[in-house]
Amino acid sequence: MKTLFAFLLSLCCCCCAQAGQFNVLVFSKTGGWHHDSIPAGVAAIQELGKLHDFSVFWTEDPKRVFKDEELSKYQAVVFLLTSGDILDQPQKAAFEKYIKAGGGYVGVHSAADTEYGWPWYTRLVGHMFQYHPANQSAVLKVEDRNFPGMDRYAPRSLVTEEWYAFKPATSDQLHYLLSVDESTYKPVKGMGTFHPISWYQQYDGGRSFYTALGHLPASYGDPVFRHHLYGGIYWAATGNTFKAE
Repeated sequence: MKTLFAFLLSLCCCCCAQAGQFNVLVFSKTGGWHHDSIPAGVAAIQELGKLHDFSVFWTEDPKRVFKDEELSKYQAVVFLLTSGDILDQPQKAAFEKYIKAGGGYVGVHSAADTEYGWPWYTRLVGHMFQYHPANQSAVLKVEDRNFPGMDRYAPRSLVTEEWYAFKPATSDQLHYLLSVDESTYKPVKGMGTFHPISWYQQYDGGRSFYTALGHLPASYGDPVFRHHLYGGIYWAATGNTFKAE
């Protein structure tokens, strides 16, 4: 009896040790430009998983995970530096069903340069990529601190990035978190007085967070950006809010 009790106790402890806050799928398939920062991005999210106790599964194979039974295992799906056309019609249908069931989406950088011909996805992202100038340092501005992961940003900070300019919004539900001050760099044509960089929205039953940051491999070593990325993952996975002030 004592032996059986010890065995059951060990199983319980093992399960407890493996339990985490939530499960995250990181998807980084590219059908267009392939960023050399993908490995750094994957490693950063894996390390965030260890720091914040959530599980991370990474793949570039949509056949493996974009189906109902697999997607149901995850509370958030991160499109990490994806590009071009990456899903077939059944896979798109499965992902739409996942979001409608309350799933979370996180788009990082070129996730906005993905699946232009899929109207549902373009609305999920919120803005689609249009062009970018050369990498430059510019002033990043906080638009809203009252969101997970925004508490460590200064109101204005100097950041080096490939500053995406975007097409007009595809959703009228966007809440903006970060913008870039176009007067502090050379944007070529630019977006005007308001140039958004990060935002979130409730969308079609689920949650969507996007950040245009993350072009450079070294960016994933920046603790402030990592915290911003975690905040988006945390909100997409849980729906939990945060007030910094």
